[in-house]
Amino acid sequence: MSDVQHLGVLSGPVLIFGGPYGNLEATQALAHAAHALDIPATHVICTGDVVAYGADPQGVVDLIRVWGCPVVMGNCEESLAADAADCGCGFEEGTTCAALSDQWFTATRRDLDADAKRWMGGLPRQITFSLGGRRLAAVHGAATQINKFIFASTGSAVKAAEIAATGCDGVVAGHCGLPFTDIVGGRLWHNSGALGMPANDGTARIWFSLLTPTAEGVRIEHRALHYDHAPAAAKMRARGYPAGYADCLASGLWPSCDVLLPDERAARGRSISPSSHLWPEAALPTAAE
Repeated sequence: MSDVQHLGVLSGPVLIFGGPYGNLEATQALAHAAHALDIPATHVICTGDVVAYGADPQGVVDLIRVWGCPVVMGNCEESLAADAADCGCGFEEGTTCAALSDQWFTATRRDLDADAKRWMGGLPRQITFSLGGRRLAAVHGAATQINKFIFASTGSAVKAAEIAATGCDGVVAGHCGLPFTDIVGGRLWHNSGALGMPANDGTARIWFSLLTPTAEGVRIEHRALHYDHAPAAAKMRARGYPAGYADCLASGLWPSCDVLLPDERAARGRSISPSSHLWPEAALPTAAE
C-alpha cells in the first residue's frame, strides 16, 4: 500500500479514535457506539497503535479488519511488521515506560499471528480526507516522525510546522494518549485521545471524537466512553501484561508519566470533561496570508 491513503470528500460526521492498544472490550464498546450513532466504517478513522498494553492484540486486529475502518500505521504496527526488538514508542532508555514496554511488547509479539503482522506492514503512514471544505491529514505521532509526542502544551510553532509538512489545513493525530484540540494560526491540531487506556485523569473513561461539518465551520466533539474494563484488566494480569497498566484501566492513572511535559504531568488525576470546539469557517488563512 502507498504511504498515503486518500479517502476523498467525507460528508460527516467522522469518528476519530486512536490507541485501541489491544483492549478488545474498549474496541467493542466503540464499535457499538459507532453503530448507535449510525456512522459507517468509511467515516471512522483510527490513528494507529491498534495493539500495545492490552492482552487481546489478535482480537482487536481481527475486529478492526472486519469493521473495515481506515487505519494509520502507528509505531507499534511498524515495529511488529518489521519484527523489531522494541515497540519504537520513543521512550527514553532507563525510564519506567521503557522497562514496562519490554514486557507488553514481548507479550504482544507472542499473541499476534503472522497474518496480522503482514496487515500492519501494509497500513498507510498518512490518511487524507476532506471535510467541510477543509483538507485533513491523519497521522500517528506527527507528519515528520511516527513516534513524535505532541501534547496540548507543545509549542504552536512545532504544531504549525508539522501541519505545514502535510500540505493540509489540519492534522488528526494519536500517540500521546491524551485528548485535546488546538487551533494554530487558523489550522487544526486534534487528538482524540486513547481508546484502550484512560487519559491519566483519575477516571476509567476512554475517549473518541466526532468531527462534523456545519454552516459555521467544523464542530469537534471530545466524547467519553464507559465500558466494562474489569475483564480486560483480568486478561492482562493472566497473560503476562504489566499489572500497572491493568490497574490503570480502573484507576485512570498511568503507571508512569515519563513521556509527559510539565503541564500534562501536573494535570495527572484531574478529571477531563467532554467538550465541543468549533473550527470556524473564517479561521483558515487565505492563500495570500
